Amino acid sequence: MNTSKKNLFAILTLMLAIYGVAPSMMIAQTPPGTAPQQDATRPPSTGTTVPAPATARPGTPAQNSPTTPPGTAPRPTPQTSPGVAPSPGTPVPSRDATPQSTPTPASPGQTGGAEESLPLNSLLKSRSVPPLPSLVRLGISGDQAVTLTLNEAVRRALENNNDIEIARGDVRRTESELLSLEAFYDPVFSFVPQLNNRVTPIASALGGSDRSGKVTTTDLNFDAAIVKPFRTGGGQYQFFFNNTRETTSSTFSQLNPFYSSNSGVTFTQPLLRNRAIDLNRRLIRVQRKRLQLSDADFRRMTTSVIADVQRAYWDLVFALRDQQNRTSNLQLARTLFLQTEQRIEAGSSAPFERAEIETELSTRESDLLASSQRITAAEVTLKLLILRDPLAPEWSAALIPVDTPAFDAAPVNLDDALRDARANRPELARLKTQREISDLDLQYFKNQARPRVDIEATVSTTGLAGSPVVPTGSINGDTLGSGTGGQIPLISGDPRANSNAFLLAQLNQLRAGAGLAPADVPLVTTETSTLPETLVGGYGRTLRNLVGLGTRNIVVGVRIEIPFRNRRARADLATARIEREQLMAVQAKQEQLVEAEVRLAAQGVETARRLVLTARAARRSAELQLEGERSLYEVGRTTTFLLFQRENALTNARNLELRAQTDYNKSLASLQQATATGLTAYNVILDLTTDR
Repeated sequence: MNTSKKNLFAILTLMLAIYGVAPSMMIAQTPPGTAPQQDATRPPSTGTTVPAPATARPGTPAQNSPTTPPGTAPRPTPQTSPGVAPSPGTPVPSRDATPQSTPTPASPGQTGGAEESLPLNSLLKSRSVPPLPSLVRLGISGDQAVTLTLNEAVRRALENNNDIEIARGDVRRTESELLSLEAFYDPVFSFVPQLNNRVTPIASALGGSDRSGKVTTTDLNFDAAIVKPFRTGGGQYQFFFNNTRETTSSTFSQLNPFYSSNSGVTFTQPLLRNRAIDLNRRLIRVQRKRLQLSDADFRRMTTSVIADVQRAYWDLVFALRDQQNRTSNLQLARTLFLQTEQRIEAGSSAPFERAEIETELSTRESDLLASSQRITAAEVTLKLLILRDPLAPEWSAALIPVDTPAFDAAPVNLDDALRDARANRPELARLKTQREISDLDLQYFKNQARPRVDIEATVSTTGLAGSPVVPTGSINGDTLGSGTGGQIPLISGDPRANSNAFLLAQLNQLRAGAGLAPADVPLVTTETSTLPETLVGGYGRTLRNLVGLGTRNIVVGVRIEIPFRNRRARADLATARIEREQLMAVQAKQEQLVEAEVRLAAQGVETARRLVLTARAARRSAELQLEGERSLYEVGRTTTFLLFQRENALTNARNLELRAQTDYNKSLASLQQATATGLTAYNVILDLTTDR
């Protein structure tokens, strides 16, 4: 046997010894210079340089070997591809240095390829360490990164979160509705100019008509008023100022045209129903309570968003640190791969160790790639909370959290947490406000069941002035009253209707028969004879008469309404009482839920605190175990498999410690949400509404 065959035989003997096959068995089955026998488990016409022991065949229970790690089964002996029989010592091409994908089993009727059954000699060739997998995430630019503290994340969420913006809009809309209802108490000014022309038929001369049998009247009205309801007492007042200019053809009118002004105040005050509360005051008070409900809902939404931001932030911290831990674990495997290659080249390690390390490298690379997916999921969750615009450039940037998980070894004070929850929970404040709304409904419907007794009073004054009417007539066809200065004949009118005019007409006929001139009738001034001076003038005289209070109108009365049975008010009152009883039960239930949430959240913090302490101890123990395992490995007293187990155990211990720390901070966020102290913890002041 030449030297190369001796070296190959020694290597194969060492390999089989490591995997549980005695060297004497191989020597007995493969004598020097003799071709190996065909294994019964292999297909016909298939040969191999190394026989397959029964203990290494698939499906056959393997005997315990001192070199096999506890709880693991030895690997089956590698086989050559079906139909290929390499001769002893013939070099077999090895795989590429880059890790290959997991081979898929050949379907029935197909022959297996090189990946299905790897030749033994393919492990003899030296390998180079595989490159690190790419950690570039889809849609994330490598040159864009946003560093973010937890306080900054909370601030951006309060400014940009869409859910908070919706809740803020609800508060503003409720406030606008309140302003709309309060507008009922705004004073209302009304001004009504009006032109009215009436032509009225008159059947009697006593109606003031002339021979036409009609009276024509033209009114020009300018009416103004101010109405103002009272916020207290349920009453209202009305100040009115009416002005009229009237022109008429009535023969009885002494002023034509004339001006009339009327000004006064009307006051109405309920005494029973609608005095303490009425419909408008009820709606306004209920709307104010609803505004408080909107504030409570907004605070609850804000507290929830703050807690969600904290949880998302710590999830991202864990995902990034988890990736770092898995990267370090992969680097350890790469370093061990290089060391193993050196040992294989030096002949101190079997080539089979290369396959074990390559398998571990692939497993750790898969874990590292999976960590990138977890980072993306945590990052997207946080971006949904702090970004409003879906086209914001931060969506393509990587978020880099700056804060590290905090830890306090002191346990939670449950009594303080319960007290804070009872004082701060928006749900309890909301139910309290709903009870106040129910009390308003009860007060209103009780008031509506009373009879209505209202005092109504009016105080007004009137001013009047105009131009005096100058009577006109004719005697024997001559027009009278054509003189100036407002003077008319002492005797005038129609002789058929006026006795004085008839006598004057007869006298003038006698004088005409005697050849004398008609009788001279003296003229008299009508203003001084029929109307007082205070009524003669224009609109200015009317206003002077108005403010002079020479005329007045005072009306005081009571309006009484007593509904029989009043079933509607009684039914509404019964409904309000039932709703109040339901609210009492709902409030008791909500208080129980708050109690339970706080207790669960506090227990969650306490459990997380203990898990942190336990995880720290486990991590320190894993570090000591790995350090000891490395020392044993360097002197050849342990296996690669056990070393890998220690490295993976340390990585898992570090991740468990990090997970316990982030879970502790997430539990604190949940406790803040349960006690509604997140706003205080981050110094958030909500001032959304105006003065109410």
